[in-house]
Amino acid sequence: MGSLAAEVAGDFGGAPRRPKFLCLHGFRTSGEIMRTQVVGKWPEEVTARLDLVFPDAPFPAEGKSDVDGIFPPPYYEWFQFDKSFMEYRNLNECFAYIENLMIEHGPFDGLMGFSQGLALTRVAKVRYLVVIGGAKFQSPAVAKKAYPSPPDCTSLHFLGDMDFLKASGEALLESFVNPYIIRHPKGHTVPRLDEKSMETMLEFLEKIEADLPRDETKHEEEAHLS
Repeated sequence: MGSLAAEVAGDFGGAPRRPKFLCLHGFRTSGEIMRTQVVGKWPEEVTARLDLVFPDAPFPAEGKSDVDGIFPPPYYEWFQFDKSFMEYRNLNECFAYIENLMIEHGPFDGLMGFSQGLALTRVAKVRYLVVIGGAKFQSPAVAKKAYPSPPDCTSLHFLGDMDFLKASGEALLESFVNPYIIRHPKGHTVPRLDEKSMETMLEFLEKIEADLPRDETKHEEEAHLS
């Protein structure tokens, strides 16, 4: 099992608490690879406003990674699936692993990465979601469990014009209310942010930051009553 990488920014004194996100890397990559992709491609104006944690998935990659030769191993995967994307193996174990991460290293305000995290059941519901090249489960039974209608969270979706999962990512949007959407010309990757996408990203961050003070007050009230 891999390590847990965190991107730590400085203390800006007097600034709002940075929202904490658990970042779930792509298929057969790693937490360190995702950290490199996100922190390396997104401007500090964005990353300095977030508290990002990058764990490795629970299972070593069972096959060749698409990033082999680009990023060094080891590589990990969250679960396994057949060629039709209809049957999944170790899915419940994956959800349990993520839930344990959130309990041990949280609380987290949101999830970033693959969208299956919505099926979490043992932890406080996340309020914010960043979906990068996400796709809806093809199995109706699994999709029904993973995507309640509609999820009660504010979401930001990255959709690449050349992404082989674009159609499924478009379908995933239907599960959310008023999602923020960033479209880019690339494929299944973490994109750089151009001027237009930066505007959307900053609107999303401002929405979160406007919510956080109320969240903290609520948490303090709950602690006082317990």
